[in-house]
Amino acid sequence: MENLNSINKLMNERKWFVVYTRPRWEKKIEKELQIAGIAAYCPVRKVKNQWADRVKEVELPLFSSYVFVKINAKEDLKVRTTTGVINFVYYMGKPAQIRDVVIDEIKCFLELFPSLEAVSLQQLSAGDRVIIKEGVMTQKQGEILQVRGKNVLVVIDCLHCALITKIPVSNLELIN
Repeated sequence: MENLNSINKLMNERKWFVVYTRPRWEKKIEKELQIAGIAAYCPVRKVKNQWADRVKEVELPLFSSYVFVKINAKEDLKVRTTTGVINFVYYMGKPAQIRDVVIDEIKCFLELFPSLEAVSLQQLSAGDRVIIKEGVMTQKQGEILQVRGKNVLVVIDCLHCALITKIPVSNLELIN
């Protein structure tokens, strides 16, 4: 009887997981899951978008194509069958579990820094061509010399000379 109670407790315990979604479906999926009674969290950042006639602040997902869900084992199928959910993110053959403290930290960071942006350092390497998104050198293009933590050494091509500057990764956009 004691084993059965332990098993029931494990089956009902809710933990955070990450689901991979269709592109630009993050907020829709969060809403659909919440309507279905599932705790879902799509962290968003605030960004100012410039149109020809106005500037508007919009909310964009912090992590493209990812939504966090807090579920128990019984709710797994409900999440998987939600339109727009592709699959759970896996780590070592099992759905990747996220600790509560990590979700709390994301919420805290977004509260303190609403325009926070998540940038993968794995996307940038020496030799890549980039364009600077903001700062003194906005819209200048260059080549990455070296990635140093969260900063990058970039050679800026302009004025027939090479200007070398250290730029935060978040201010760069990769050029294809």
